[in-house]
Amino acid sequence: MNYPRPPSARDSWFAPISVDILLRVLNVTLLHPFVAWIIPLCFRAEHQAWSTRPMIVSIVWATMVTLLWMGNVISHKIAYGMHREVDLSEEVIVITGGASGLGLLVAEVYGMRGATVAVLDIAELESTDARGITYYKCDVGDKAQIARVAAQIERDLGPPTILINNAADVVGKKLLDMEIDEVEKSVTTNLLSYFYTIKTFLPGMIRNETGGTIVTMSSVIGHLGASRLSDYAACKAGVTALHKSLAAELREYPEIKTILVTPGQLSTPLFYGVKTPNPFIAPVVEPIDVAKEIIKAIDLGVSDHIGMPLYARWVDWYNVLPVGLQQICRRLSGIDAGMTTFVGRRGTELREKNGHSI
Repeated sequence: MNYPRPPSARDSWFAPISVDILLRVLNVTLLHPFVAWIIPLCFRAEHQAWSTRPMIVSIVWATMVTLLWMGNVISHKIAYGMHREVDLSEEVIVITGGASGLGLLVAEVYGMRGATVAVLDIAELESTDARGITYYKCDVGDKAQIARVAAQIERDLGPPTILINNAADVVGKKLLDMEIDEVEKSVTTNLLSYFYTIKTFLPGMIRNETGGTIVTMSSVIGHLGASRLSDYAACKAGVTALHKSLAAELREYPEIKTILVTPGQLSTPLFYGVKTPNPFIAPVVEPIDVAKEIIKAIDLGVSDHIGMPLYARWVDWYNVLPVGLQQICRRLSGIDAGMTTFVGRRGTELREKNGHSI
């Protein structure tokens, strides 16, 4: 699935370079405990004494990196508990909004790996060659349809053990320009459908001896809000709150794992045309990168919070800033002007139908 990239105001040789790329390099070099301890070993191989400055500095650095790494592991275990055993041959994965984009990418990966995958979407599958995927036409905003399809999935594939709530819709209009019907449809798809699917599939996971995993797709917009995204931002803020409350309620069921995903702008048709004013600080996120992290967390059987790119993992600190500084950050980032060039999935389909290239 190669989607056209949103148009960018900056197109230069250093455009692919971002804070995330630099951090990724550091994480496998200077910030990795194994590599950090290689440095003093190299100095020792040069017959430097333990008391020399390079040796002392490198040992202190390696110790700090190791302690931070261990602290992160311990913190994760305290927050999320132990992992659950995941056997893909026994898992039944339900993905909402999985007919295209990120959802289809995750579905295809698991389908090729031999897992049982059910895709729920109102649209037809974008890839007709997808292996190991069973498609169910379903409007996840309709409780009756979800109940009907859930019974069909259990009959055809077995009780679902992994739920990936990925369904989303973007209107992309100012609040006063939106019709009430558009608001209601957005809230139903982007928020209420998450309640419907969890209420439908979670009881079966609790009854299952091996437990289950619930993946919640949210967005940094739920933390920040943005012009022309009032409905979407409100829903994603609700989805994040739903995840946190649900995770608290499920602590008595340690075999049920919860994964929250809060990406920035994804390179999919859903947000086609959105302007990214600063690709160095806030690069467009490729679906394959998000899919890798989701699949990794599911395979490990852990609960987790996946934020991409880097700023998405630190976005909570934005609300700690003085309100004046918050406004300066918004103006510098251009977050409230990004949707002025929005085309979206519907615009993409319309232009393709009319024969225009995008």
